[in-house]
Amino acid sequence: MKTRTRRLRGSDALRHMIRETRLSADALIYPLFIREGRGVEEELPSLPGQVRYSPDTVAKGIEAAKNAGVRSFLLFGIPEVKDEYGLGAYAEDGVVQQALANAKKALGNDVLLVTDVCLCEYTSHGHCGLVHDGKIANDATLPLLAQTALSHVRAGADMIAPSGMMDGTVAAIRTALDADGFEDIPIMSYAAKYASAFYGPFREAAGCAPQFGDRKTYQMDFHNSREALKRIEIDIEEGADIVMVKPALPCLDIISRAAQMIKLPLAAYSVSGEYAMIKATGDYNIMCESAVAVFRAGADILITYFAKELAVAIKKGDIG
Repeated sequence: MKTRTRRLRGSDALRHMIRETRLSADALIYPLFIREGRGVEEELPSLPGQVRYSPDTVAKGIEAAKNAGVRSFLLFGIPEVKDEYGLGAYAEDGVVQQALANAKKALGNDVLLVTDVCLCEYTSHGHCGLVHDGKIANDATLPLLAQTALSHVRAGADMIAPSGMMDGTVAAIRTALDADGFEDIPIMSYAAKYASAFYGPFREAAGCAPQFGDRKTYQMDFHNSREALKRIEIDIEEGADIVMVKPALPCLDIISRAAQMIKLPLAAYSVSGEYAMIKATGDYNIMCESAVAVFRAGADILITYFAKELAVAIKKGDIG
């Protein structure tokens, strides 16, 4: 007897019922930029539709996204003054530290506040670590990253997200948090972060482009896949609670392989260049399809500048 293959027929309700990939607004994280100053609410030219806030206005931006259905936020700081040591990153009154205190006072525990831990936004040279004799000083950078993480948690951060790709970062931060009584604060590590051209709009928005050379000595070569899996394993061994692949759409193969390999939650960061391309199309359906592709590949969490729009799309039933 000949076997017949056919598409499932039926109503939209039936097709929705048997969907293999489900989306939830709870799995979305919205990145926000905070610069020093007061009363700041300015649209970012490199990221149309995105707003840069100051510590006193960031709660307003968070509240607007929360009303759309987003509950988790990733904060990036932009200081007024940068120096070769990135002092603003771990200052007790730094821009992120102020934003955390204000947001927690206004919103309490209704939202999850995640902080990016890196030096690139704070250094005059724009690199993610200290620079000695024209080279990245990996080991000398680790105590500063740990100090930054501690200052964020003390100010109210619910989770730490180290992004600098310095070897040993997760272990250094985990050790520092545990020693200070913050054993329950999770770490979401940028474990597989590629040296990508897709970061351009972010670097313009944060003013953190390298002033010399590039970041290819510590970020990953996008030709490599096994290296990504190895870096993920190392960060898990060091104490990461969630691991991340970045960027998302160019790395769907890495997301898929990592999802099959690990038992921890897996995040993917749909970065600024992806946002800019999709935004330029003006096509709502491309936004939805791209997000579904990341979850279909195996991600549990999506960090995206489209978080608000996607949360609304999920609520409407267009995806999810």
